[in-house]
Amino acid sequence: MKSFSFVLFAFVFIVAVMFLTNSVAVAAEKASDPHVNVGAKPIKGAEVIFDGTRKMLNAKWEYWKGPRFSSKQKEPWAIVDDPVDSGTVMMTSDPAAKGGKYGTSDLVTKKKYRDFRLHIEFLVKNKRGNSGVYLQNRYEIQVLDGDKTKHGMGAVINETESPYHAYNGTGKWNSYDITFRAARFKDGKLSERALVSMYFNGKKVHTNVQIKKVWGGANSGIDGGNNKGFGITDRPGGLKLQNEGHEVLYRNVWIKELDLKQADTDF
Repeated sequence: MKSFSFVLFAFVFIVAVMFLTNSVAVAAEKASDPHVNVGAKPIKGAEVIFDGTRKMLNAKWEYWKGPRFSSKQKEPWAIVDDPVDSGTVMMTSDPAAKGGKYGTSDLVTKKKYRDFRLHIEFLVKNKRGNSGVYLQNRYEIQVLDGDKTKHGMGAVINETESPYHAYNGTGKWNSYDITFRAARFKDGKLSERALVSMYFNGKKVHTNVQIKKVWGGANSGIDGGNNKGFGITDRPGGLKLQNEGHEVLYRNVWIKELDLKQADTDF
């Protein structure tokens, strides 16, 4: 009986050590990557496109003057104090979007991109707060509190389910880490759809998702009015942030241009 007890104890001990070793290894792996999750530092070669200052906001961003544009503000959005940490951030502030009128006062980068690696952080101040991160001013990664559907938080809008489990909630900072590959064309015709992979607050939630179309119509972004969103054109587009009349904050935005030869965006 003593021999059996000793063997059982040894087995339990070994299993426990293996579990703890694996847990430490996983924790170390997460901690060793400073380029993913809230507070991530820019990777080598990345360009910081928003550092919290009005100077950079004005230098690198502008209003997207789409078919519904109607802002009367001279400078885009507002710079406000970070409600959680020190420093300042930008807020989706423009009365033109009151009532959820997207496209009236969305911001887009002056620079246009094809393939890229993006990091962006956002904070939704109130329940049901709504905004959106648009890749190439075409494809929306949704920012919408309280919605767990294909139209909800963290979804490649209307293409995937919402990875709502990864969301930190209102009043807290969240992060999207994205690798994006633009659609490819051959002889002027679409040959490969756009691809995206994404970490949401350090958790991988999308891997090589093919994006079929631009959703939301002409007011949502470029090509939205082409053949009901299926008429994708072979041209780069800026990173766009949507204003739908809600208080959503953004900070720590950086991007690195890539040239992805293979149809693979996995990290």
